[in-house]
Amino acid sequence: MIPSDRAHLHVAAVSHAGMSGKENEDRYSVSAYYTDRASLTPSLLAVIADGIGGHQSGEVAAELAVETISRLVSLSDAADPLTILQNAIVLAGQAISDKSETAPQFQGMGSTVACAWVIGLRLYTAAVGDSRIYLLRDHAINQLTTDHTWVREAIDRGALAPEEARNHPNAHIIRRYLGSRNGVIPDVRLKLNPAEGDASAEANQGIALHPGDVLLLCSDGLTDLVADDEILATMETRDVQGGLDELLRLANQRGGHDNITIVTLRVPAVDQATLPIKQRRPLSRRRLACLAVIGLGLITVLMIASLAWYVGRSTPGLSPTETMMQVQTTLSPTITPSSVPPTGQQSVIPATELPLTPTSPGETIPSPNPATLTPWPTNTLSSP
Repeated sequence: MIPSDRAHLHVAAVSHAGMSGKENEDRYSVSAYYTDRASLTPSLLAVIADGIGGHQSGEVAAELAVETISRLVSLSDAADPLTILQNAIVLAGQAISDKSETAPQFQGMGSTVACAWVIGLRLYTAAVGDSRIYLLRDHAINQLTTDHTWVREAIDRGALAPEEARNHPNAHIIRRYLGSRNGVIPDVRLKLNPAEGDASAEANQGIALHPGDVLLLCSDGLTDLVADDEILATMETRDVQGGLDELLRLANQRGGHDNITIVTLRVPAVDQATLPIKQRRPLSRRRLACLAVIGLGLITVLMIASLAWYVGRSTPGLSPTETMMQVQTTLSPTITPSSVPPTGQQSVIPATELPLTPTSPGETIPSPNPATLTPWPTNTLSSP
């Protein structure tokens, strides 16, 4: 793919270490491309990873996950997005596993990951672990990914009620993550309905996004403490940046026991890159009547001129040349071809170029916006 310095979706992000005093082991990246030089189809990849392992290990694993997936996707031709995402995640897991063997402090490290790849307005997702992707559409919120946790599996088997999951002792046991010795199988189910089966969910890949849709990627530091309906209400009652700041405040106010990272991709309500060509308005009856009167007037003038020419021709002493000169004077001025606009020509209003604005985590990036946003712990927001 071809790197682009502008994204075709509105991007915003916040990341915070939380209130526990530990380092921020979350990582994320948002990168923009064109699929090829011929079509110039815009492409936007968002990756969020939550490191596992403590100390510097989780930080290293999350960084490897984000960098490996982003690099491999950027080198692809985007011809088969789902397969490309799956392969990139598998190789990222292998890179983490290999790194864990190089030093004692890296042993046992791992990472979750959630990827949202928007090509044009088609969405493709893949995830491992309990980092999530939500779709906010038509005043509703829907979790597109499935958590790979002990409690989620227990709920799916009917052994645990959903309301019991949040405070269950096994709530933070992850069943699938990058860096596992058993390898990893990326989850490509994209659930538009919690009740739909796996085959139907996988068939949803490549769904079309609508104007105003918001994709929200987040680590479990948010969803452990803020419910889905609260996320929706917060994002709908504030602008994007205000919503992210409020979600961050809520999570920290309720303990902030883990790192909190949120990334949003919003489809513009109006396509800012294209302005419609002005169409001709249909003629009103009044305008038609005016044109008819003008036409009759011209016909009358021509008839009088013709009659005068005929009479003058039969009158002695008046030459035909003098008669035609009088008629031409009556009908002047003459319209030259250069003064008539070409038939069917329409004016096109050029698209406005918006300035490229540098952004740090926590800022809303207007569209078009900087293509790559990969902050480090030193760039995270201070505690509220």
